[in-house]
Amino acid sequence: MSTTVSRVRAAYARIEAVDRPEIWIDLRPRDEVEAEARALDERVAAGEQLPLAGRLLAAKGNIDVAGLPTTAGCPAYAYEPEADAPVVARLRAAGAIVLGTTNLDQFATGLVGTRSPHGAVRNAHDPARISGGSSSGSAVAVALGLVDLALGTDTAGSGRVPAAFNGIVGLKPTRGLVPTTGVVPACASIDCVTVFARTLPEAEQALSFMTSPPARELPPLPQRTPGPWRIAVPPLDQLGELDEGWAQAYEAAVRQLAEAGADIRTLDLTPFTEAAAMLYEGAFVAERYTAVGAFIDKATADNAEGLDPTVAGIITRARDIPAHRLYADMDRLAALRTRALTELADTDALLLPTTPGHPTLAEVAADPLGANARLGRFTNSTNLFDLAAVAVPAGEVNALPFGVMLIGPAFTDDRLARIATLLQPETRLAVVGAHLTGQPLNPQLLSLGARLDRTTTTAPAYRLHALRTEPPKPGLVYVGEGGAEIETEVWRLPAAGLGHLLTTLPRPMTLGSVQLSDGTSTPGFLCEPSALGNAEDITSYGSWRNYLKHGQN
Repeated sequence: MSTTVSRVRAAYARIEAVDRPEIWIDLRPRDEVEAEARALDERVAAGEQLPLAGRLLAAKGNIDVAGLPTTAGCPAYAYEPEADAPVVARLRAAGAIVLGTTNLDQFATGLVGTRSPHGAVRNAHDPARISGGSSSGSAVAVALGLVDLALGTDTAGSGRVPAAFNGIVGLKPTRGLVPTTGVVPACASIDCVTVFARTLPEAEQALSFMTSPPARELPPLPQRTPGPWRIAVPPLDQLGELDEGWAQAYEAAVRQLAEAGADIRTLDLTPFTEAAAMLYEGAFVAERYTAVGAFIDKATADNAEGLDPTVAGIITRARDIPAHRLYADMDRLAALRTRALTELADTDALLLPTTPGHPTLAEVAADPLGANARLGRFTNSTNLFDLAAVAVPAGEVNALPFGVMLIGPAFTDDRLARIATLLQPETRLAVVGAHLTGQPLNPQLLSLGARLDRTTTTAPAYRLHALRTEPPKPGLVYVGEGGAEIETEVWRLPAAGLGHLLTTLPRPMTLGSVQLSDGTSTPGFLCEPSALGNAEDITSYGSWRNYLKHGQN
């Protein structure tokens, strides 16, 4: 069986096992996806270069995927797209395989992930809490290991809030860098297509295939003087009320950057928070009526099923906003943007908590508008100010993910990602078989941003067995006396990447501590002894590579 087909089958098995039907709007038939996976492996075997070969992808339900209806979370709105949206087509052309479309806050209106006739998407770590919206299903699909990558959209923070709540990475590119053709608009002038992944290198790789040459002239960026990264942070009292433990977690992220050599500078957050309040409280919400208001008016008159009342109320109320109010708000926004960019002028990035807190499903149900407004305090202004942003995990608070985001001027996307790496802890992983350099599963490590640290051997306390698996792989078992040294590669990778490998690790493989010949230990792939009944002992070969070269029948 091909490697990609195995991955597809494992993904569908995991989708069934986690039993989160609210994640999906439409899943493609498994046999159809398997056929695509088989053809993809044949293309790779024939020498075709497909950098994302075998990567599993989900798309938010307001993004066109050929063969599936685009609903934007409203069944009555559904239409059959003639082709993939360009972002989907580009990822497919690089080898990614789409599994399906995901649930969202209807018409991408919300930051909570609960405003959908398909049900509230529950958090990946605590089902009593919200997943964050509007790209809720996409984020949870990635966090639960159902897919490697997922597309979302971000108007007010929808590509960042769900990332923070589910402990994954969310890249919100500069407006216009990724095409929005084939995307049902929320506010067309500021919408962005975003990408979720479990690690920053995965997200960056995907984004590199999604981008287009800028459709506008690149503005001159402030000349950066040599020296360490300059990170702006606001005084804590400007952050407003935060959930318990969140201020301390944010301060820890600031310290982590400082300890990595960053120059921490104080910034006045006022223009950012004042602009954030304008996105829904001001006249800019009228653009949401322009997008789908006529449909909602008709659907309401026809008593159509599936309209979310909160979403419908927000959009229909925007119908009667007078034009003079929009122009007044545009003038005010321009002044606030000038102040904000002045604050950012001598810095490389602004570091903020992604949200002020993480509410439960019950708390959002009790106050849907108030809870949503609070969540956008730090994210709403980003697109209004034409800024780029990267959201990354930054530890935990009360056993739940805590996330921060780095914000910078338009077209500083690469810079923000480089700074974000300072917040990503690393770990090591010992591999002896199919994940070795040049072996079939090594691309899994590379896709997670792993890099080879060294080649060594285990302590003389292990035995190696050839398991009857597809693809072929060995089983490393600790035996103490009677063992031997086995060739081992030690890889460095983001800690989040190791967590991803754990979610996809099939039995009988396990993760445990591997003793190395120099007396140190590191996490590594081991095998359950119960799986060795019909496995050949290949310890005498000293390595998996030697066995493949000289020992296979």
